[in-house]
Amino acid sequence: MNEFWNNILRYPRFFISSLFGLILIILTPFRNLLKTPKLRIVLIIFLLLFFVSLYNILINMVGL
Repeated sequence: MNEFWNNILRYPRFFISSLFGLILIILTPFRNLLKTPKLRIVLIIFLLLFFVSLYNILINMVGL
């Protein structure tokens, strides 16, 4: 029974480490884009447009 609870307590650590690894894998291509000056500008413009669009969508959904 003690081994059962040890296994249950390992799940949060596994979840956190898996989530952290997933975030690192997703962000790696963007980090590589930041190394090239031309692509850095394109990435910054894309992220800016993405967040402005997201802001506008959320504001319109809330009805403000």
